[in-house]
Amino acid sequence: TRQMMLRTRIPGGVVSADGYLAHDEIAGRWADGTLRVTTRQDLQLYGVLKGDLRAAIRAINATLLTTLGGCGDQERNIMCCAAPVRDRFHGEVLAAVAALVHGLTPSTRAYHEIWLDGELAVSSGPGDEDEPLYGDRYLPRKFKTAVALEGDNCVDVYANDLGLVALRDGGGGLGAFDILVGGGMGRTRGKPETFAAVAQPLARVPADRVVEAARAVISVQRDFGDRTDRRHARLKYLIADRGLAWFRERVQELVDVPLEDPSPLIWPPVDDHLGWHEQGDGLLYLGVHVENGRIADTAEMRLRSGLRAVVAELRPQVRLTPQQNVILADVRPRDRDRVEELLRAHGIPAASDLPATLRNAMACPALPTCGLAVAEAERAMPALVRDVAAVIDELGLADERISWRMTGCPNGCARPYLGDVGFVGTTLGKYDVFLGGDAGGTRLNQLYAGNVPLGDLVALLRGPLTAYRDERRRGESFGGWCHRRGVATLRDRFGVQLPASLVRLPMVADAAGSPGR
Repeated sequence: TRQMMLRTRIPGGVVSADGYLAHDEIAGRWADGTLRVTTRQDLQLYGVLKGDLRAAIRAINATLLTTLGGCGDQERNIMCCAAPVRDRFHGEVLAAVAALVHGLTPSTRAYHEIWLDGELAVSSGPGDEDEPLYGDRYLPRKFKTAVALEGDNCVDVYANDLGLVALRDGGGGLGAFDILVGGGMGRTRGKPETFAAVAQPLARVPADRVVEAARAVISVQRDFGDRTDRRHARLKYLIADRGLAWFRERVQELVDVPLEDPSPLIWPPVDDHLGWHEQGDGLLYLGVHVENGRIADTAEMRLRSGLRAVVAELRPQVRLTPQQNVILADVRPRDRDRVEELLRAHGIPAASDLPATLRNAMACPALPTCGLAVAEAERAMPALVRDVAAVIDELGLADERISWRMTGCPNGCARPYLGDVGFVGTTLGKYDVFLGGDAGGTRLNQLYAGNVPLGDLVALLRGPLTAYRDERRRGESFGGWCHRRGVATLRDRFGVQLPASLVRLPMVADAAGSPGR
């Protein structure tokens, strides 16, 4: 192919006004005219010609961002809650994220030689570059890390190889991190030796030792992870094969401070951070909904132009959320009306005017730009979610927070195995349907129906949704109700046939110590 995708690594989703405007310019000059916010807080640009790659990458690096770590068998983009709350705790968490980025990013000259400096990139002689963490072979597979804040799991921390939960100290600052290990969404349909998993609690470490602990976790994966089979190479398989106790012993050998036992974590339903909020420093931030993360101008809404207008005129910091939305930060109260005026002029609705079904829906890019996709997701989700919303309204469930996640293949980039409802593409126009995730993102859902045509998905869900309306307990989520009733029981109740070869519970379905909902 002559067209490429560029992914900018954006730790915590934090982008300066200049950085955002530069990506907008690159999208128009070298890409397809759109920007894509990912579920890992990256920005992706599509349709970049091979001959334009170096110019585009140089333009990205000129904004003090980079594409290094956007892919490959190394640490990927480190996620963090994007809400720009200005207090001591949040500031110290961001400082810890910056330290993690510095400590986990490969030390390599090759990236600059190839894409930036244009100097020697390939030599037949022995290498003299010593990468102290990754060595000469890097990791067996990609490695994903997320930092959640105590009480706010908007990053889906349990979906990561390494999850770090920031805990407050008694004085309002950052005191410690709980370490979770072994999460991951990727699986292969029909191959039960591959599975999605939620991360499990490993230990607690003081905040000032988190980089040391993270490097230790990566080092154990580097030394013991499976390098013979890439489908069995993620950290979750090493922990499944060797056990969590064995893994903790190996990590303790590499960390000077004694590993403490973590405490159970309690998670309220996830906040999408949309709408207006106070930052705590006299300024405001606004969460803007971006359907399926695609920042584009269409006949219905000129989202790209509207965001560009706001950022160019008022210079807010931009933050990308794990739900594929955009936050405009550091807005002066006197500029609030102007922000709303600019967004309205471009047809961009307020978050309060959006149905809950739309706010809580996510899809990966899938076809036609993803080489792994076997079905539609981003292009199929808009019509599907609106059909679902009509049923939700009819049943009187419009105020319920039900998450809907769709992917074009089983690799799970939109984290479909953690939603109340997950649609996972199996072939063109057909999907496996998963039910029973929890509102805090700590429990995997389970397979409810297989190979369902896209046009039958809404009818398939009407029965369970109606029963949920009539039988739910006070405060019970749809995923929690499905889990309590039992997904297998629901299949029998509503006459859903599932081939025996597809009936399999995930190996690691719940985060230890996490309450079900």
